[in-house]
Order: sequence, then C-alpha cells, then structure tokens
Amino acid sequence: MRNHLTFYVAGRWVEPSGHGTFDVVNPATEEIAGRIRLGEKEDVDRAVSAARKAFVSYSRTPREERLALLERIVDGIQQRYDELCEAVSEEMGALKWVSRQAHIAGALHHARIAVETLRTFEFDRLRGTTLVRLTPIGVCGLITPWNWPAVTVMTKVLPALATGCSVILKPSEYSPFSAQVIAELLHNAGVPPGVFNMIYGDGPTVGTALSSHPGIDMVSITGSTRAGVDVARNAADTVKRVHQELGGKSPNILLPSADFPGAVERGVRGLMFNAGQTCSAPSRMIVPNDRMEEVKEAAREAVEKLQPGPPDSRAFMGPVVNGNQYERIQAYIEKGIAEGATVVAGGPGRVKGFDRGYYVKPTVFADTSPDMTIVREEIFGPVLVIQGYDTVEQAIELASDTEYGLAAYIQGGDMDELRVLADRIPAGQVTLNGSGLDLMDLAAPFGGFKRSGNGRECGDFGFEAFLEPKALIGFRREGVSVGKA
Repeated sequence: MRNHLTFYVAGRWVEPSGHGTFDVVNPATEEIAGRIRLGEKEDVDRAVSAARKAFVSYSRTPREERLALLERIVDGIQQRYDELCEAVSEEMGALKWVSRQAHIAGALHHARIAVETLRTFEFDRLRGTTLVRLTPIGVCGLITPWNWPAVTVMTKVLPALATGCSVILKPSEYSPFSAQVIAELLHNAGVPPGVFNMIYGDGPTVGTALSSHPGIDMVSITGSTRAGVDVARNAADTVKRVHQELGGKSPNILLPSADFPGAVERGVRGLMFNAGQTCSAPSRMIVPNDRMEEVKEAAREAVEKLQPGPPDSRAFMGPVVNGNQYERIQAYIEKGIAEGATVVAGGPGRVKGFDRGYYVKPTVFADTSPDMTIVREEIFGPVLVIQGYDTVEQAIELASDTEYGLAAYIQGGDMDELRVLADRIPAGQVTLNGSGLDLMDLAAPFGGFKRSGNGRECGDFGFEAFLEPKALIGFRREGVSVGKA
C-alpha cells in the first residue's frame, strides 16, 4: 500500500500542519490502495512563501538553464516510465496498455513539446519602436484533475517552469500516486528549492486557499465547470489571473457524405476511450435522420467490441474512477430512460461478470430531444447520445446548442466545406474527419469557449498563459539589437 504522508515544499519533504488523511481506493478492486495527508491553509501559506522567495532568482535564469532543467525532467520521465504507468493504473483504474500508450506517453510527449517550444520561443517581440517583453507572471497555483493525472501535470507545471514561474501543485486527492512520482523526479532533476512545491488536499480547503491567496499571481485549474466557477469566485478579490480548462459536451457531426460504418465506430471509440472520462470526448453524435437506423446498428456493433475489463487485460476500457462517479453515471442512465430516450446498447447496472470494481456498461442512447438531461449535461462516463438532423444547417444548430465549447468533430465532406462549417461552431478545437484518437496534435492550443473555460494550454499558447507582456516604449535605437531572453 502506498502511503504519501508528507508534502514537497522548498526542496524537501515536510510534515503537514494538520492530521487529516484520505484513503485512495483502487477503482478496479474497490480496495484501499494508499493513503495521503490532507493539507490545510497553513500548508498553502508555507508553500507560497517558499515559491515567492524562489521566484525572485528563478525568474531571472537564462533560457539555457531552464532548457537544461526541462531536458533532465524528460530524462526522469523516461527513467521512471514503468513506475508512472503502474501509478496511473492503480489510482484511476486505467488499463495498463492505456496507461502506457496514452497517459504516460502523452505526458512524455507534452514534456518534449515544452522543451522544443522553449528552445525557440520569442520572449522579446519588437512592435515599431516598442519592445514587448514577455515576463513570467509570478507564483502559480496549479490544480489538476484525476482523469488525465500525469498529462495535466505536464501541461501546467512544465510551461510554468519553462517561462520562469514558481508553482504550487495540488493534484486531485483521487489520483495522487503519479503526482508523487513526478514530484520525486522533478526533485532529482534539480529543480531549485521553492520553484516547485506540491500539497495534497481537497478543493474546499487547499483549492480555496490557493485560489484566494494574495501571494499567488495566477491559478490554473483543469476540472469541472462547477469547480472552475468556485476558483474564479475565490480569486476575484485578489484580481489574479484565472486559467480554466473545464467541462465539455462535444458534438460529433456525421455529414451525409461520411463513411458511416467507419465514422460511427470512430465516434463510439472516441467517446468510450478512458471510460468516457475525457472532457473533450465526442459525447454527442449528430447524424442524418434518414440514416438513423443504420447508425444505431453500427453503434450497437461497435459497443459489442468495447466491453470493460480489468487493468491487466486487453479490453478497451476499464472502470470509472470512484464510487461517486459510478453512481453519478448510473443516475444519468436512469434519467435518460425516464425521459424517453432509447437504449441502443448498454444500460444501467453492473457489467456482467464484475461484482467488484466501478465498471460501467458502455451505453448508447438514441431517439433523444435537445432538452433531455443526457443531451445537455456532461456525464463524464461511457455514455454516448445520438441526435438526428434533417439539414446540415440544423446539424450546426444542434452542435452549437450547448453551454459548453471545448471541442467538436466533423466527419465527411471535403476540406473547403469542413473549414466553413468548423468556423460556425463555437469550440476551442474542431477535429476534421477524425474522432480525437486517430487525429491528435498535442502542440495545438487546448481550451474552450463559453462554460468550458478560458485560456489555452499546450505549445506556445500554453507558454503565453504564464507570461505578462511588458512594453518598453522607445526601445528601438540605432545599433540596438533585440534578443530572445
């Protein structure tokens, strides 16, 4: 059993100020896999003090020094790759092959992207006679979720370190194991004391203390829209920057010209991957009404290939993260049935053959209306909703009829048509002729419109989230060159 009972502050492992603990449950077995200590406001105060002190010198380090640090972190991820895979599978029930080929592969890839972005990033930009210098924003509170625990740590921590910021990380209390390994490898990579700090804790205590702390200049959260709203509200009094990557209810439009058997299967797999626990997953499949019966049959056949299995199996999906999430998804499935939607595949109740573990039947609903709860709210589980349209114009209206705007998908058509349609959908990413699994650009800006949040992560846009522009007016003089600091 893993016991992580200390926090990482100012370059060393320290005793928490309180005595609260949290049992981490393995979702595949429902058994306790480890225990962590829960932080208090005093722990946040101590970490902020260390981060503020460290920022003074770290923010002035040359690019080459930060680049060497990030390269050592990449080496550390490679050295502890297997250990990270095991941690993710144990803490959130991810299939071992998914941990290896998606979770930790994705984390490593994002780390490499951070290295390559830092290598060429322009911190100085000349605009006429003014030099715009992008400077590190300061101390950053980073709140990461349980569904992609290692990936989201990489997309926040490494851009912050690359740009000269100091950070305090609060990983989800449901998935702390991979964060512990990452903290250890950051320490071994030689991150200066106080530049990286990590505190375990829950949202109401540590999350609130981070987002409201006057010593923190920016707070970045990946999580539910409800959690993002709480963070923004708590941060308002100190006028700090708030960066949010929140929920989604992403449409997947199948145009009349799409290859329906392939497009339906890609859409089903795209939603069910990671047990449906991906905020940008294509959770609403929007199809022509005159192809509806064909789509239902194709979806049913696709689901038959995707039955859940334990982490060490070659199944396509494992359990959902915890009992609360399992019950929440079951309630949505029951609500869909009660509101009159047709169950095409799956349904409520335990998966056959599993009397333990939080396994959810991969479920598909059809015969839905736009006002149904399962159409409007983010379920965050392996539940796909099919909607029908008569015209492409109606398909765009259905796709846009949501309070979210994180991602969208369009399949079929030629590239000129796809570009026109993509421009009309309010979403941060629109994937053209793919489901999100087969077409992925991890350096592309990631973030949403509307209640899916604000700001962008990944690549150079992810760097800019941690930088403040400073204008040096009248900088341009004869013989003065502009550097890249």
